[in-house]
Amino acid sequence: MSMGPMGAMRGGAQPLGRSKDLRGTTRRLLARLHPERFKLALALVLGVTSVGFMVSGPQILGSATNVLFNGIIGKRLAPGTTKAQAIRQLREHGESQIAAMVSGMHLTPGVGVNIDELGRVLGLCALVYLAGAAFNYLQGFTMAGLTQRVMSNLRRDVEEKLSRLPLRYFDSHSHGDVLSRVTNDIDNLTTTIQQGLSQLITSFLTIAGVMGMMFWISPLLAVVSVVTIPLALVVTYFIAKRSQVQFGRQWERTGTLNGLVEETHTGHELVQVFGRSEATVAEFREQNTQLYEASFRAQFLSGIIQPSMQFIANINYVVIAVLGGYRVASGLLSLGAVTAFIQYSRQFTMPITQIASQMNLLQSGVASAERVFEFLDAEEESPNEDRDSPVALKASAAGQVTLENVCFRYEADEPLIEDFSLDVAAGDTVAIVGPTGAGKTTIVNLLVRFYEIDAGHILLGGVDYAELTRDEVRRAYAMVLQDTWMFAGSIGDNIRYGRPEASDDEVLEAAKAAHVDGFVRTLSDGYATLIDQDATNLSSGQKQLLTIARAFLANRSVLILDEATSNVDTRTEVLIQEAMASLRKGRTSFVIAHRLSTIRDANVIVVMDQGRIVEQGSHEVLMAKRGLYFDLYNSQFAGVAT
Repeated sequence: MSMGPMGAMRGGAQPLGRSKDLRGTTRRLLARLHPERFKLALALVLGVTSVGFMVSGPQILGSATNVLFNGIIGKRLAPGTTKAQAIRQLREHGESQIAAMVSGMHLTPGVGVNIDELGRVLGLCALVYLAGAAFNYLQGFTMAGLTQRVMSNLRRDVEEKLSRLPLRYFDSHSHGDVLSRVTNDIDNLTTTIQQGLSQLITSFLTIAGVMGMMFWISPLLAVVSVVTIPLALVVTYFIAKRSQVQFGRQWERTGTLNGLVEETHTGHELVQVFGRSEATVAEFREQNTQLYEASFRAQFLSGIIQPSMQFIANINYVVIAVLGGYRVASGLLSLGAVTAFIQYSRQFTMPITQIASQMNLLQSGVASAERVFEFLDAEEESPNEDRDSPVALKASAAGQVTLENVCFRYEADEPLIEDFSLDVAAGDTVAIVGPTGAGKTTIVNLLVRFYEIDAGHILLGGVDYAELTRDEVRRAYAMVLQDTWMFAGSIGDNIRYGRPEASDDEVLEAAKAAHVDGFVRTLSDGYATLIDQDATNLSSGQKQLLTIARAFLANRSVLILDEATSNVDTRTEVLIQEAMASLRKGRTSFVIAHRLSTIRDANVIVVMDQGRIVEQGSHEVLMAKRGLYFDLYNSQFAGVAT
């Protein structure tokens, strides 16, 4: 667990604020959807068809209302008279308002409700709504499929991006934030596209269809309803503008909190040992409070959009009901037309309300999309280093490693490795020693090309790294580090990681060479024993032995052993040293060790200090020089602090 630079980075993280490039992000999302344009067009056609059926429903129901209302009113009029005679009689009796209403109705005096016609109209209405629901289902099915394909491709690109990022990217970003971008943000973006995009398509189509029907029924009432659109847009704009800022902060602080939790979980033992539990809990509470505040503001601001739209819709409903009732009483509209128009007004405000309610999802999705695209835009390892026509390594010289005047620095103004030169013949064992911070591990990182050198040359088998792909360089190396890494799976699969095609006999041979076979056979399932990522059912020494067996099985031409025996007991260390002596025959080995007694038999011992080679030679030669190596060696046995 990092309590220094990482903690500083978390504390100094700046919130995203509002969308940095809303138009650019939207354009990139549309570009992601472009390969699915035909399915998107199909979804649009299905949406148009579904909306067409749904929009025609209220008009048909209005016709059913007219059949009922005409029958009820017609039954009350004198039978045997014509409609004109009935209207004249109503006016003679002083019922001019009712006469005006009857003049706008299609009825026969004395005749009640036509049940057959009512049944036909209601049956047609049921079929229309069923067809609309079916096409809506097909649209949802199509949208779900294309969305998941787009997101699957995005996850693939993210995974490939991870393999192309330089190690320095992970040095400057917390693991929790990276995980949040590639998991939480992509999941949130998936929900946004699948739900939000489908909802937007349906809503805009519904608005267009309903508006056309409303103007066809009554232009006056339609104008009253359309007036609510600018008001709804203004309200949505002002609320969304403020909530976007909070959504950016919400996802930024989610990544920060994830980073804290991941680090705390990884370093749980250290947190307990150093008594940092209360401080860690306090920091978690602070980060959690900041996330709560940003989330609360974002959800509250976006949440009041829908009630605001509902309030505007209710005002629109009241106005339409009053005007519509007056026009029915005046005979200018039928009751069925007004009831249909009221349903249309609800359908008209509903998609506006739905669009408004989707704003929080859309804004959250845009914020997540920006974080994912920022990750995809991160600077990669220079593509110029992987040539289109790389030079192939010669197997006979693959173990020869040469460093010529190598210079490297992590920070531009802080030199680390300066003018480093070393020539290692194939099969030699080179021990690299020196005080902490001398640059030993940095040399290893440069050898396996985790970082690119600033100047000089590194040659493998006589071929410059610049002429080789990174993959070919790394296939020449096997590494055993002080920090072990296991993945969830069987012990056999963990050993086989470097060579998935290895047979069981080869796995067993490597396990025996690394002294793994003895303790594995004591387990109930042997090599099929399952371990989790942390391998909590194995000791630190046993995990170290497994990583050594993995290196044995990989059978690479160059070995890198970075404090590879630091987690095993003295007796096991002796056994491993014997096994490694056999393994190193015919292979080049770079050994980093603080226990200098373990590297006395190295062909060459390179002593580093402040990024430079200060001494070089065999153990006997270096001891005779009585220089830095002499001091380091004696300090381990005499207890003298150098």
